[in-house]
Amino acid sequence: MSETPARTRAKARHRRRRKILATGVPLALVAAGALAYGTDTGVFGPGSARAASAAGYTAPAWATAGADGFASVDALGQRGTYGGRDGETVTVRTQAELEKYATAEEPYVIVVAGTIRVAPVGKEIKVRSDKTIVGAGTSGQIVGGGFFLGTGVHNVIIRNLTIRDSYQGVWNDKEHDFDAIQMDGAHHVWIDHNDLRHMADGLIDVRKDSTYVTVSWNRLSDNNKTFGIGWTENVATDITVHHNWFRETEQRNPSTDNAAHAHLYNNYLEDVPGTGITSSYGNYARGRTSMVLENSYFQGVNNPVIKDATASLVQRGNVFSGTSGRNESGGTAFDPARFYAYTPDRAADVPGLVRAGAGPRTSIGVADDQQGGTTPKTATTKAATTLTVARDGTARYRTVQAAVDAVPAGNASRVVIAVKPGTYRETVKVPSDKPHVTIQGTGTSRKQTVITYDNAAGTPKPDGSGTYGTSGSATVAVEADDFQARNLTIANDFDEAAHQSLDGHQAVALRTAADKVFLDGVIVTGDQDTLLLDTAAKDRLSRVYMRDSYVVGNVDFIFGRASAVIDRSVITLKKRWNGTSAGYVTAPSTPADRKGFLINRSVVDGDVAAGSFHLGRTWHAGGDAALDPQTTVRDTRLGAAIKSTPWSDMGGFSWKDDRFAEYRNSGPGAGAAGPDRPHLTDSQAAGQEIGDWLGGWVPTAS
Repeated sequence: MSETPARTRAKARHRRRRKILATGVPLALVAAGALAYGTDTGVFGPGSARAASAAGYTAPAWATAGADGFASVDALGQRGTYGGRDGETVTVRTQAELEKYATAEEPYVIVVAGTIRVAPVGKEIKVRSDKTIVGAGTSGQIVGGGFFLGTGVHNVIIRNLTIRDSYQGVWNDKEHDFDAIQMDGAHHVWIDHNDLRHMADGLIDVRKDSTYVTVSWNRLSDNNKTFGIGWTENVATDITVHHNWFRETEQRNPSTDNAAHAHLYNNYLEDVPGTGITSSYGNYARGRTSMVLENSYFQGVNNPVIKDATASLVQRGNVFSGTSGRNESGGTAFDPARFYAYTPDRAADVPGLVRAGAGPRTSIGVADDQQGGTTPKTATTKAATTLTVARDGTARYRTVQAAVDAVPAGNASRVVIAVKPGTYRETVKVPSDKPHVTIQGTGTSRKQTVITYDNAAGTPKPDGSGTYGTSGSATVAVEADDFQARNLTIANDFDEAAHQSLDGHQAVALRTAADKVFLDGVIVTGDQDTLLLDTAAKDRLSRVYMRDSYVVGNVDFIFGRASAVIDRSVITLKKRWNGTSAGYVTAPSTPADRKGFLINRSVVDGDVAAGSFHLGRTWHAGGDAALDPQTTVRDTRLGAAIKSTPWSDMGGFSWKDDRFAEYRNSGPGAGAAGPDRPHLTDSQAAGQEIGDWLGGWVPTAS
């Protein structure tokens, strides 16, 4: 499918192409306090979870939701788009299993759990009607292939997947038609919350009169011919494209040919300067297309909006930042509200919303105990028990620790400790024999529920048995597996200035020494040694996943030997007690055969001096030379506070002998690769993603 206009490129520009994972939450969100916490509400369309497998598993609500936009319109004998929600839910881990259920006649919700490498490379797996294909958290990946929806296929949902890497080394590839998702004559299709990148041809091709399609909340990156619509003599396609992030894509962003109704709104098109990919154009209305383009944000894009003389294109409310070239509109179009209800976000808010909310979600509700087979094991866990805490005496428990104490030892099911707003000045310990505990603030903000105390490493114990030590200083200590915390603040408010004579100013807010710890929408704040992510023993695996959260501190304030991911979060740098600016973000003490710390799609910044903070230093706890500390910071915005040489030695050990690296960071604190600033290669980065850290665990809010 040839297409113009396109600017001539020097061949050398395209000799080397890089995989891209969506970059971090913009700094504007820090100031606004507006990270997309809880974006499940209002993001996903209406629907109900009615499907159940023969094993008794009820599909998660959003995995079986119905579409919005044109895909929600009743037409062609189809009442909206709801995929396979009336069928069984099956879990697949191999290509054979995926093809078996995708091509079946009956409806299915197909949960892709893990990475499926398609053979032969470029194969597009055929999908029949009445299917939902959804990734299990961020672990569902289709590598080297894609999906094909043929004539008459309808009522299909593809959500929460990463589909990547069928690229064959030729940028403007005319030989390999290897798409991520291609439809020829399909209708009622919803493509939502996917990460699509680095394919040999298109990421999405909506062709041959395919219609009633919605494409929403996807990340589309590292591609040439990105998203094509139409390629037909008929003016037939009705399509909605909203809240997608087009990043480092050269053309077809999208290109829309002979579409009867094309509604594009709240999309974010970003061309990052200084990379090997330069945009040729942004949105293109071709042929007799009728397009409404509203409240989108174009950043650095060449020729952001173009149209043929025969097309109608109505623009309203868009923002153009650093763009150049053609920006066109003209004619009359249509009113999308005649077809479906929608409320566009402000264009100025779009970069933050889309950066934080587009792409696969971590929590779709797939049970973590689903091992093998093509149908999930029964998920008949009894409803969670709720214990309510209120410091004013309006609930059964006045302290959080009292509620923890009430959880029975050996607890086999979820217990939610619901903590009403207030400041709880206490220390809390969740012992190892009390798994499956959630501590959750019930206020409208995580700032309304605060657990805080002021012990430091050098604070004497009341019984005269010595001092607390670093790990013992924690305000909240978690030693039980499958722990969750959300919507609250955990703080250590030790006053360094007032205790200068004290030997040991390390003051931990939260210590975890357990596996499958999920920190969701929390604030963890302190000064030195704020967040200790540890393990129960050196040979024990401890996985931690933190998302949509804040961590505040100054010296080694994220440290320990756990395998931990900090995702879509804000890491706030804080001045020392005396007003000076100097510190270290991470101090990993990772065992040699484990993953350390991964900071992903986040922001690292604060009100401190420029060039005053290291991203990390190597901590060989106890002088153990066998350790191999690791911190990877990727797809993250780094403020000016970060040093140009961001890693540091510690205790006589050189950071260069351990594992410290960056990948695709941005912002004034980012820098080019060099001997003192190692960057991952594309192939190395492919093995350092969230799924590699979590090892099959899919964190699920409960």
